[in-house]
Amino acid sequence: MARYTGPKVKLSRRVGVPIADIPKHTAKRQLTAPGMHGFRGKRPKAYGIRKDEKQKLRYHYGVLEKQFRRYLAEATRAKGNTGELLMQFLERRLDNVIRRAGLARTIWAARQMVAHGHVRVNGRKVDRPSFKVEPGMVITLREGVQKLARENMESLAGHVVPGWIEVNPAELSARVLANPASEQIPFDVNTNLIVELYR
Repeated sequence: MARYTGPKVKLSRRVGVPIADIPKHTAKRQLTAPGMHGFRGKRPKAYGIRKDEKQKLRYHYGVLEKQFRRYLAEATRAKGNTGELLMQFLERRLDNVIRRAGLARTIWAARQMVAHGHVRVNGRKVDRPSFKVEPGMVITLREGVQKLARENMESLAGHVVPGWIEVNPAELSARVLANPASEQIPFDVNTNLIVELYR
C-alpha cells in the first residue's frame, strides 16, 4: 500500500499550520513556507485555497487521497451536514482515537502501534488503522507496548483528552463515550471549502 514516508515537518510548512501537536511542528520557524525567506510565489486562487484546506485535513489524519474521497463520499450519502460528518468519520479512526487519548505522540506513531498488532478493541486484536471505532468500544494495549505508552503519556503532560473519550491511565485503556461533536475536534479547518472543492 502506498503511503507518505518523507519528512513530516515539510507537510506542516507546505500548508502553513502544524499538522502534529509536537514542538518540531509547532515551532514558529517551521510555519514559514519552504524555500529561501519563505517565498510563496503567486497569490493563491480560489481553487488553491480549497485545495490547501483539504491537504491540511489529509496530512493531519495521515490519509491518502483515495481514502479521503471515500470518507467524503460516505459523508455525502449520510444524513446531516457533510463537513461535520466527514470530520466525525476521520476522528473515529482507530489510529486517531489512540492519538487523542494520549497513548501515542503523533498520528504516525499511533498508526504504527495499530499496524504492528499492539492494539485490542473489545478484547480482539485490530491491525487496521482505519478501523471505525463506535461509541461503547474499549481500546486496550498489549503488555509489550505499555511501557512506551506510559512514556508517551508522561511526555504529553499538558495533553487534553477530548470529552468523547474516557481514558483510564492505570490500565492504559480508552473508552469511546460518544461520537465527537465539531467543537470537540481540536484541529481548525474550514470543511465547507473542502466540500465545495469536490462539487
